[in-house]
Amino acid sequence: MPHSDRAPDRSLRLGTRASPLAMAQAHEVRARLCAAHGWDEAAISIVPVTASADKIKGPLADVGGKALWTKELDGWLHEHEIDFAVHSLKDVETIRPDVLTMAAILPREDVRDCLVGAASIEALPQGARLGTCAPRRAAQMLHLRPDLRIVPFRGNVATRLGKLEAGEADATLLAMAGLNRLGHENVGTPLDEATFLPASGQGAIAVECRSDDAATIALLSAIDHAPSRHAVLAERALLAALGGNCHSALAVLTKPEGEQIHLTAALFSPDGAARVAGETRFTPGDHAPVAALARDLLERSPAAITDHFSGPGR
Repeated sequence: MPHSDRAPDRSLRLGTRASPLAMAQAHEVRARLCAAHGWDEAAISIVPVTASADKIKGPLADVGGKALWTKELDGWLHEHEIDFAVHSLKDVETIRPDVLTMAAILPREDVRDCLVGAASIEALPQGARLGTCAPRRAAQMLHLRPDLRIVPFRGNVATRLGKLEAGEADATLLAMAGLNRLGHENVGTPLDEATFLPASGQGAIAVECRSDDAATIALLSAIDHAPSRHAVLAERALLAALGGNCHSALAVLTKPEGEQIHLTAALFSPDGAARVAGETRFTPGDHAPVAALARDLLERSPAAITDHFSGPGR
């Protein structure tokens, strides 16, 4: 994308959720886009919205799932109220409307989960209460520590840290990427990503716009990071092939390996008792091996796992 010192004809409107982390992500998108094109930051105005998901106290899986993070911004894009929108990719549902396109994936942040409240998983007291509403985190922790008790824990980073401080749980898990973006790098203990696998898309920021808006797509291409795009699209292809939903406990890790991508995935039953894992290697953009891994995982999984997926033949 050629560098341009000329500001756009009008201020471009970047839609975002209004939470502190979402706003930090929006400011990162604006800074990268303005740096790429040589614009003053006034060229892009940030337009915040309170997403439906931010208004709900209980588990999202019970009331509509990940679409509650995106529906307001999707509507604004459709109505031309904004030109593009920023999302935490792990919060974006797998199947998106054809009228929208992910025009940019920013360089991915730390993919690890961070344990807050204990120095390690092993250091958690017997029968400790772990606060989370994420099926992946709950199942993976229960697989490692079946004695733990899971208590529902939702809200933004500050809310969850406040609940922990108030004694509503003994420990919780937060995305290291979010803590880094908010300047809370030293809040807890990062967990080894090979032992405690992350979520699909964790640490990645996606920028969406209308599929028919060629000018905006071209502008956003300047901040698209190809290695991050290849990794997260492969993870989302796995999720799609598995037929995962908000109740599915799926963990996945991608790593570059020469010219290929190495992907490791694990499926869990909600109680963590059952775990099935596998891995594959593939050329970026070739998701056939990813789909084959999905089939293999489901074929080897007991009903306690497959009941929560709707992959091929299900």
